[in-house]
Amino acid sequence: MGTKLARISQLSSENPDMVFTSIGHLINRELLKECHEKMDGTKAVGIDGMTKEEYGRELERNLDELVERLKQKSYRPQPARQVEIPKENGKTRPLSIYCYEDKLVQEALRRVLEAVYEPQFYDEMWGFRPNRGCHKAIQRLNMMLEKRPTNYVLDADIKGFFDHIDHEWAVRFIESHIKDPNITRLVRRMLKAGIMKEFQYEETEEGSGQGSVCSPVIANIYMHYVLVWWFREKIQPLMKGYSGMVVYADDFVVCFEYKEEAEMFYEHLKRRMEHFGMELEEEKTRLIEFGRNAEEKSRKRGAKPETFTFLGFTHYCSHGRNGKFRVKRKTSRKKFTKKCKEIRHLIREMRVYPIKAIIKKLNQILVGYYHYYGITDNFQSISKFRREVVKSLFKWLNRRSQRKSYSWEGFNEMLKVYPLAKPKIYVSVYAGQL
Repeated sequence: MGTKLARISQLSSENPDMVFTSIGHLINRELLKECHEKMDGTKAVGIDGMTKEEYGRELERNLDELVERLKQKSYRPQPARQVEIPKENGKTRPLSIYCYEDKLVQEALRRVLEAVYEPQFYDEMWGFRPNRGCHKAIQRLNMMLEKRPTNYVLDADIKGFFDHIDHEWAVRFIESHIKDPNITRLVRRMLKAGIMKEFQYEETEEGSGQGSVCSPVIANIYMHYVLVWWFREKIQPLMKGYSGMVVYADDFVVCFEYKEEAEMFYEHLKRRMEHFGMELEEEKTRLIEFGRNAEEKSRKRGAKPETFTFLGFTHYCSHGRNGKFRVKRKTSRKKFTKKCKEIRHLIREMRVYPIKAIIKKLNQILVGYYHYYGITDNFQSISKFRREVVKSLFKWLNRRSQRKSYSWEGFNEMLKVYPLAKPKIYVSVYAGQL
């Protein structure tokens, strides 16, 4: 099956205008079985309570029945179970939890959509794509800020992007390269499957559930046409100065050489988003002066240049050891505060565990944290996070009983026996710059 999808991807790459009219048959028993074997069985279950283990006990029969329903066009996904996930600002984000069989079909659909559309996407898009990710997006952005004549930055965020994807536009975008009614039907039924919220069924008239396996690729297709294709094919040819864009899911940064072109783009962007049922998050969207010239202008005014936050990092103007202009970054205050709050709560809950178990769990968290935030110039921030972990651990180990368990001297001796992982920079923003 991998060979067939690879061939589809090759055809899409070699023929950018090609439209696939018969690829629904690729979602067959072989592909669904492969999806089952690679599916994570530890995820939360949907409204039917079915787990991977239970589905696999009669896998052959279950797959035969599923394939037959797909052929007969009688397959209909069940509503997703919706839960609310807390956000940093005190609000919540809806997370959709799908039934296991629906996850299998979603994964198969995702692979087919990705095979066709991945070669069509532009380099500006970095989220939910093979061999790409947050760090590579930041590396590209760093090059645009330091090596290109960037003077202005539009830091933008779309309000409730996943919740407001217009179903008809999503289908029209997919049909630009896939005119197979079997694929269109599956996409429509998944988008319209509805949700179960507090035991009440609600129809889904818009949006693509966060938690859906194929939601990221549908979101990328949507952003490709609404934003990236428009920017590359319609906006950039009109620009006299430099302009560049980095997109990660619904979060994006656009760099400009000239202020008037940045302002023109911003106004057109708001109207285009509205046309496709979207709205910019005004509180999170800002056009600021940023770059080598901005740093010099701010110094003359006796002020510091503005900063912006992207992918959990606050980006700011600075200098290297040689005195030359450089963009540096540190963990954003919001992300840092949230993680500290989480770690304090975790240590409080684990305080009755054996020391060895506590340290093991904390080291897993610390190493994961360093792997993401351990990026060029951010050593101070990740070191500060470790210090917060140490302080919280000392506090709660001393509250395991009425007697104080450790002095600082004794606590430090314990850390020599059970050491906490030390901060380390894992990612260079200058690695593999394009």
